Amino acid sequence: MQGGRVVTYVSRQLKTHERNYPTHDLELAVVVFALKSWRHYLYGARFSVFSDHKSLKYLFDQKELNMRQRRWMEFLKDFDFQLMHHPGKASMVVDVLIRKSIHLSAIMIRELELIEQFRDLRLEVEVVQDHISCGMITITKEFLR
Repeated sequence: MQGGRVVTYVSRQLKTHERNYPTHDLELAVVVFALKSWRHYLYGARFSVFSDHKSLKYLFDQKELNMRQRRWMEFLKDFDFQLMHHPGKASMVVDVLIRKSIHLSAIMIRELELIEQFRDLRLEVEVVQDHISCGMITITKEFLR
């Protein structure tokens, strides 16, 4: 945030192997991803990272870390930041972004199903920039019987 306003957003889907990560590793992966994405803005500046995952704060004090955590912690040492806990109930913006992506996925699936149904009807479907154009329907004698 800059001047109380969000400067930019970044998001991505989990990779297949990341779905097996424990929760605290996923939370740390999010921080690492964000810092990699905004490295050019953040390198050399003091900033705060807010997370709704309280145990992430204590990860920096642990003596035993797995190899993935060690690699990420080594990356994080290059930045001058403070990790702050921000309760999940106060994270309305994040909830809205997650819901929006779910709705977009549903719309895309429905659009693909609709295109398949058009093809089954032997309609010519052409995607043109901002709209889908369907060819004319020809009704044969067999259909009218």
